[in-house]
Amino acid sequence: MGLDSSSRWRLIKRFRARGFREDTDRPLSVSLRAAEAKDCFAICEIYNFYIQNSVVTFDEQTMQPTQWEEKLAYLNKQNLPFIVAESDSGEILGFAYVAPWRQKSAYRTTVEDSIYLRAAATGKRIGTKLLEELLDLSKKAGIKEVVAVISDSGADSSVRLHEQFGFKKQGHLAKVGFKFDRWLGTILMQKSL
Repeated sequence: MGLDSSSRWRLIKRFRARGFREDTDRPLSVSLRAAEAKDCFAICEIYNFYIQNSVVTFDEQTMQPTQWEEKLAYLNKQNLPFIVAESDSGEILGFAYVAPWRQKSAYRTTVEDSIYLRAAATGKRIGTKLLEELLDLSKKAGIKEVVAVISDSGADSSVRLHEQFGFKKQGHLAKVGFKFDRWLGTILMQKSL
């Protein structure tokens, strides 16, 4: 069953209560860097959590690290950024990337962004750091437009994050996905670089 925003936060609080969290008395040291093939297991683990427990992604089948390795290689070949947030202990806390918005050549300077955090890493501004770096790298790569396609159920924090960076709501597509026995829509947001 998919989680709405408040149910997801309850699950995250349970993870944190079990110790899946950095010590809150000391600041969390996070560095951002380009994703590498060795990161794909952690990336897959993070993403599969959302596939299985939420409706923030419309994917329904868990992925394998090799699928992420292929995606990383494809995006590297396209000179598009794919970055990870890494703790000082070497744990991958989240990742972000941009991918082509559509395959037709006229869309070549428009991308769609994706950001996912390890459940215990939410609420620490890691998503903010990732999106800021992702937008900077996208601009350097010649990207002109970034589109965010966000679930209209349980992704309020993602909408707020994108609004902080100047993304504007461009539309809402109702009932375009069906997951966990319910219809889901998407919110479309856009930012010019």
